[in-house]
Amino acid sequence: MIAALFLAGPAAAETLRVATWDAGLSRSGPGLLLQDIEKGDPQVVAVREVIDTVSPDILLLTGIDWDYDGQALDALNRSLATPYPYFYASRPNSGMQSGADLDGNGVLGEARDAQGYGRFPGQGGMALLSRRPIRADAARDFSDLLWRDLPGSAIGKTGMSDEAQAVQRLSSSAHWDVPVEIGTGAPLHLLAFAATPPVFDGPEDRNGWRNHDEAAFWLRYLDGDLPETPPARTYILLGDANLDPADAEGRRAALQSLLSGGFLQDPAPRSKGAELAADADHKGDPGLDTADFDGPGNLRVDYVLPSSDLKIAAAGVVWPAPDAPLAKAAARASRQKLVWVDIVLP
Repeated sequence: MIAALFLAGPAAAETLRVATWDAGLSRSGPGLLLQDIEKGDPQVVAVREVIDTVSPDILLLTGIDWDYDGQALDALNRSLATPYPYFYASRPNSGMQSGADLDGNGVLGEARDAQGYGRFPGQGGMALLSRRPIRADAARDFSDLLWRDLPGSAIGKTGMSDEAQAVQRLSSSAHWDVPVEIGTGAPLHLLAFAATPPVFDGPEDRNGWRNHDEAAFWLRYLDGDLPETPPARTYILLGDANLDPADAEGRRAALQSLLSGGFLQDPAPRSKGAELAADADHKGDPGLDTADFDGPGNLRVDYVLPSSDLKIAAAGVVWPAPDAPLAKAAARASRQKLVWVDIVLP
């Protein structure tokens, strides 16, 4: 069934497959990802197998280490069965030192003092790969927006010092609006992000509020509450929100507004593997889960949400049943699963 679903068919020329995936391509030190790609590390091989099989036309990778020369991304791309001709990967906030004591523990220069958590510059960044031309010259990178400058920002509720608030950026990794040519006149705008987990903090709930506001950014952008004019139509919001609509910790108001607010449509991609691995105590639909976490269990945290003017042909999550094709590769590659949506070209 999976092979039949992913093989190109008669409708391939009329649809565009857009996907997002935290493929577990982050390592504990700079340069280690490149080493693993070059030596054929089994986890990287599994990642490659999933990408080659699903073959998205556009793929947002989150949780991938960034380096100044793009060597790791280039090596990964060249190792694919059909390398992508276009990519976009600006420097993320993760691992970028702020110069301030952001966590207030009296020590500077720690991973938690970076603009986004990271033990080295670029740890766990983002990369966009595409078979359609990326208009990099027209891309908008909002990653330098200060958290306090987001309309309705919750930073004042976190107990952060004035010094920290003066430098703390909103994006833990990045927020991008990247236009891609799809041959229909107006470009497709990809609204890409990866949010911080709403955990690993204290009663001040700094990460919980930041996670909320990283999703709320897109509400402000699409509402026209920011100085930059948003795309009027033909866009897709995608990435790792690190938040489930119903289960585990987190402040869900912004995410739920994105899922039901009218700007976007939720294709509700499903998988058989997630259904079979359901957590009995969870409230949400287990078939929609995209991640298998220790502790909180299976959650839906990864999203591909097309604008309301786009027609959806199909959608899914690469979480096969245990005995199905790709099951071993998907399990070995990452705790999170690739989410894809096929849209009919306008």
